[in-house]
Amino acid sequence: MKVRISAFTYWALTALTRVLLFAVARWEVEHAGRVPDTGGVVLVGNHMHLFDPTLVAASSKRRVHPMAKREIFETPLIGWIFWVYGAFPVRRFAADIGALRAARNHLKNGDAVLMFPEGTRSRGSLRPALPGAAMVALLAGVPVVPVAITGTEDLRLFGALFRWARRRRLRVHVEFGEPFDLPAVAADARRAEETTDLMMRRVATLLPESYRGAYGPGTEGTLVFARQSSQGEERREAAG
Repeated sequence: MKVRISAFTYWALTALTRVLLFAVARWEVEHAGRVPDTGGVVLVGNHMHLFDPTLVAASSKRRVHPMAKREIFETPLIGWIFWVYGAFPVRRFAADIGALRAARNHLKNGDAVLMFPEGTRSRGSLRPALPGAAMVALLAGVPVVPVAITGTEDLRLFGALFRWARRRRLRVHVEFGEPFDLPAVAADARRAEETTDLMMRRVATLLPESYRGAYGPGTEGTLVFARQSSQGEERREAAG
């Protein structure tokens, strides 16, 4: 019964999100059909706004289970909404084994898991990503679908309403890339770093050049990833 109620609430909120998007924004979705219909799959995308998980959920034909920072679940109303979406918490900038196990369990059950490897919201351009999403995908042995989001960095509730009143709706765009399989290798730290770089470059190719940031032109031939630390310190290493 709880599962049925949760699924009903999820799809009801997703439908409401779609109505709001159509009303106040120029919402565009490309290649939603690239997400496999069944089976475990990891969706990885860039992250610019708290609304991004619900936006991807509304843009996807499948139910997705987002990984979100633990603090969100402690926020009144917003935390409840994330629970309804089937989200699960993660401690950012730390090796959160519990979150990785929850993600792997969803994938083993044939679910779609949504992860934002940057670990925090950017200001529009990609930041070096954390290796957690890559580790999950490697351990589960499931395909990865890159997701590119543009427009949400300018999303503000009253700003969107003001634009709507002036008939200058905000353009929000979501594009799903081709699914790809990761190399069948041992899921160690080095492989996770390499896979992180691979996944984020797939996301970057879907984005306009101004959004690519740490994975933009001039970074070819390097591994770009972030340390797992409480400060979220970033680094870039030459590929060898």
